[in-house]
Amino acid sequence: MPVITGLGFITSIGNDRAAVLRSLRELRHGFEPVRFFDNPNIAVKVAGTVKGFEFPTPSWRDWRWPERFTVDRELVRGLAPHGVYAVCAVEQALSDAGLTAAELAGGGTGLFCASAGSPLLMGHFMQQMNEARGERGNPLGIVSSIAGTLNFNLAAHYKISGAVCGFVSACASSSHALGYAMDEIRLGRQQRMLVVGAEDMTAESIVPFAGMRALSTNPDPATASRPFDRKRDGFVGTGGAVALIVESAELARARGAKPYAELVGWGQAGDGHSVAISHPEGAGLREAMRRTLADAGVAPGAVNYVNAHATSTPAGDRSEALALQAVFTAAGARPRISSTKALTGHGLSLAGAMEAAFCALAIREGFIPGAAHLTEPDAACDGLDLPRTSLDEAPALVLNNSSGFGGSNVCHLLRRAV
Repeated sequence: MPVITGLGFITSIGNDRAAVLRSLRELRHGFEPVRFFDNPNIAVKVAGTVKGFEFPTPSWRDWRWPERFTVDRELVRGLAPHGVYAVCAVEQALSDAGLTAAELAGGGTGLFCASAGSPLLMGHFMQQMNEARGERGNPLGIVSSIAGTLNFNLAAHYKISGAVCGFVSACASSSHALGYAMDEIRLGRQQRMLVVGAEDMTAESIVPFAGMRALSTNPDPATASRPFDRKRDGFVGTGGAVALIVESAELARARGAKPYAELVGWGQAGDGHSVAISHPEGAGLREAMRRTLADAGVAPGAVNYVNAHATSTPAGDRSEALALQAVFTAAGARPRISSTKALTGHGLSLAGAMEAAFCALAIREGFIPGAAHLTEPDAACDGLDLPRTSLDEAPALVLNNSSGFGGSNVCHLLRRAV
């Protein structure tokens, strides 16, 4: 059975476990006013900023991060901004799991990552090449900017020679990474997996979604992200990185590690509906939840808490609410439900790993995050249990939902470790 033994966080609600835990318990959001491209005419005014990190230009020489994190300057040359976040998150996860970087080296550990690459760097390098009419190109331009940049750099840096792969399924990407990491361990192919999700927190990564009318234009940081609320008007973008150390229960036990949670099931299903819009009745997510429960051999009534994917978009949240009704309400089950994106914003490829880590924290620490910023629930949520405050309840079984463009839906089920 795979277990989570280490977590590392660089997020809008905190850059370490203690800060993230406090934010989740107290429902402290990580949003701040922003001025993308220094343009007051852009309607998007709020983002989930990552505090203490600065990437003012595409040049790594201008980048800054908190002094408590050690990131080798030679390594940084091949990284995107989200790669810097990722290294800081991995170092935390290693320490949390009681491991050293040297213990990742070799074939005993695998690495599954997820990111969308770096639009900031890709645009910069393409502009340079165009200006040179193709006669010059940055030698590190590809490895620092395309979607595989995380697994390229982290595998080389930590000398990981087990299974290494990058996943690209939009906002379900790091959930796919975690699910397939579970399978590597369940099938006996690997004893340990490092799973990392990360995204840039830059205008180039967030503002393009405004063209799809997917972003909130609410200028108030306290109400811009409000999943399941009648007045929601789009998601708030964020970036950062989260790293999870996943090991076989046998390995964790042998080295005396204390697991956060067991990963007991996962499932996935497609909508077969649209490149960008959720199925109106949540068909794919409904099936993914059912497959996850079946994989774990668990009935809907056994689930205590669902961390919803809900991003605060009108169509997406309604779709998920209907899927939840079909899986749980129809079975007479009433788990607590909330979306922590009300606090963090939507981390895109990062979201699934980040929220799985939040679920692991909730299980270990014995609480359920509340549905922040929810004042008027959508009619589609009638009958769903959406607590307005965090609860001092110790969930034994937690379901984590993720959905991405193209109709990718992925769910994980986590259980209190014994």
